[in-house]
Amino acid sequence: MIPYDLPRRAVAEALGTGLLVATVVGSGIMAETLTHDMALALLGNTLATGAMLVVLITILGPVSGAHFNPAVSLVFCLNRSLPPRDLPAYLVAQFAGGIAGTVAAHLMFALPVLEIATNLRTGPAQWFSEVVATFGLVAVILAGLRFERRAVPWLVGLFITAAYWFTASTSFANPAVAVARSLTDSFSGIRPADLAGFIVAELLGALIALALMGWLLRPETIEQSEPLKAKP
Repeated sequence: MIPYDLPRRAVAEALGTGLLVATVVGSGIMAETLTHDMALALLGNTLATGAMLVVLITILGPVSGAHFNPAVSLVFCLNRSLPPRDLPAYLVAQFAGGIAGTVAAHLMFALPVLEIATNLRTGPAQWFSEVVATFGLVAVILAGLRFERRAVPWLVGLFITAAYWFTASTSFANPAVAVARSLTDSFSGIRPADLAGFIVAELLGALIALALMGWLLRPETIEQSEPLKAKP
C-alpha cells in the first residue's frame, strides 16, 4: 500500500498527467513551429515525451504509483493494487490534470486557452494501433514491477518512445491524454468525434494485457521456467 494519503496521491496524479500532456502538446507546437518536416516534428515530439515519462515516474512513483492514465489505474484496481474506493479520485485527477496540461501548453505558446482539435484520427487501423499500444504499455508496467521495479520509469519511457513510431496512431495509450489532446488544434490534437474509438480501444488493450500478464507472470509459472540447478 502506498504510504501517502489520498489527497496527496490525487495531486501527484494530476501534476504528473498535467506535465505529461504539457510536454506532448507543447513539444508538438514547438516542432510544427520550427519545421515543416513531419518526420522531424514527430521525432521531437517523441523524444520529449519519452524523456518526461522517465522523469515523472521516477519522482512521483513513490507518491501515487505514477499511473497518469485511467487505463493503468483501472488495471491496478482490478488486480487489487489500488483500492476501489480510491479509483474515482485517481480518474478525476488524471482527466483534470490532463486538461490543465493542455491549457499550460497553450499559454506558453500564446495560443487560445483551449481549442477544438480538427486532426482526423479514426478507422480500424488507428483503433487497433491503440489496442496494441495500450496492451504493450500495461504489459511493460506489470512485467517491470514483477522483475525489475527500479527500471519501470525507463521501461515505460522507452516503450512509448518506440510505440510513437511503430503504431499508426502514434501511441496515445491513455484516455486522459486523449481527452486533453482533443482540446488543442495543434500537431498532437485529435478530433473530439474520434475520442470514443480511441478510448474503447485503449481500455480493451489494457484489459487484454491484464488477463495475459496475470497468467504469464504467475509465480508458479515463473518458477517452473527457471533452469534446474545442479545439486551440490
